[in-house]
Amino acid sequence: MNPINVILVFVVIFILAGIRIVYEYKRAVKFRFGKYVSLLQPGFRWIIPVVERIQLVDIRVITINIQKQEVMTQDNVPCHINGVLFFKIEDATKAILEVEDYVFAISQMAQATLRDVCGKVELDTILSKREEIGKNIKEIVELETEVWGISIQDVKIKDIELPENMKRSMANQAEAERSRRARIILAEAEKQAADKLLQAGKVIDQSPSAIKLRLYQTLSNIASEKNSTIVFPFPEEVLPAKKRKE
Repeated sequence: MNPINVILVFVVIFILAGIRIVYEYKRAVKFRFGKYVSLLQPGFRWIIPVVERIQLVDIRVITINIQKQEVMTQDNVPCHINGVLFFKIEDATKAILEVEDYVFAISQMAQATLRDVCGKVELDTILSKREEIGKNIKEIVELETEVWGISIQDVKIKDIELPENMKRSMANQAEAERSRRARIILAEAEKQAADKLLQAGKVIDQSPSAIKLRLYQTLSNIASEKNSTIVFPFPEEVLPAKKRKE
């Protein structure tokens, strides 16, 4: 075989072996003999085979679950809380050089921070202010991971599991609160009705004819109930009437 052809084949294989395609949503950290050289941008790239290698980093927003953590709140209530964390690689070089496994590291950091933040507040605060709790966790984790070239986008609290006895106590409390509100509303309605009746009584007292009309209306309502007999305990004449002018 012609030596020139062998050399050409070797050169072609050598060139093809060094071709790399970096996608738009990734960055490539290039090493030469294990030493960092540069950061490759998206597009068609070529490296020296054997001598150089690259490590790809995804710069899109990455989502990781914060595993369920058992937390003892400030008011000594045990509960299990989990969440979700969104982060993005801002500096691919730091993410590779400063931390061994940034996904695992962020996950562990988020779990520890979740326990610390929720352990310093009461249960009612956790239940009613999830957004605020998530914001506090985000700020703490972002401060710790900033040196890794990572930006924390958001942290959300997903589920809060309470002991069964606590659930029953909260249900009883909510039921008692609804009963209290219902009684207050009923009492307010009774008060308003009494005020209206008082005003109506004052108007009727000013006109004996109105009293008779009211009596006839009451009789009409009674008759609509299909009663066959109506008994008057007093005669109509005892009702007040205007004094006739002599």
